[in-house]
Amino acid sequence: MSKISIDISHIEKNFKGVKALKDVSMSFQSGKLYGIIGPAGAGKTTLFRIILQLMKQNQGTVFYYKDSKKVRLKDIKDSIAYMPQTQSLYADLSIEEHLEFFKDLYGIDQAIYEKKKQELLTLTRLEKFLDRPAGKLSGGMYKKLGLMCALLRSPQVILLDEPTNGVDPISRREFWDMLHQSVENGILVLMTTAYMDEAERCGEVILMENGHVLAQGEPSNLLKKERVKNFDEFFLKRGGLQ
Repeated sequence: MSKISIDISHIEKNFKGVKALKDVSMSFQSGKLYGIIGPAGAGKTTLFRIILQLMKQNQGTVFYYKDSKKVRLKDIKDSIAYMPQTQSLYADLSIEEHLEFFKDLYGIDQAIYEKKKQELLTLTRLEKFLDRPAGKLSGGMYKKLGLMCALLRSPQVILLDEPTNGVDPISRREFWDMLHQSVENGILVLMTTAYMDEAERCGEVILMENGHVLAQGEPSNLLKKERVKNFDEFFLKRGGLQ
């Protein structure tokens, strides 16, 4: 598997005079889980849209690398999966019908599909619910189906925008198990969340507030450096979450 990395350099984004992102720089390396942590309005979704070139920044550059060689986004686009806050699933289609749909959409070979499908069903524990329509799934099951559809094409990079928002505690834990399994398989995982308790489950976190980066690094190192017990305290100490 090729290794894909992304560098963000001095990104700025304005909306009608309001700065949504202010001189944002960060780096993402393959085989690691990065959590972009911050409250609503921190600029997390805007950053994702700029990374995916769904939105153009006012200043700054996003660099993409494949095996340490600089490439264009279109050169690696088929290796990137995106799971937005509002997922595009079809309420009347069952779990199995969704998987079949995305198999055809991605042009996945039948033998590869069958193996990947079984791996994902085992990981999500959704084997018994193949015939259930997406519209009748619980919030946690719905999110896991969305992640399954994203992982079906075996991406090397996956961006997840607030994937655990509104999900019950048990499903959140299972969802995190899936993310850590993805990292073990060498996938670069970028996720946003407003849940402070999830920060410590990431390999590295980027803490954002009002469009700028407060800090970036390994969770335990950041907490130790700031002399706080958790990231709620971190943001409160920095004057955030007000």
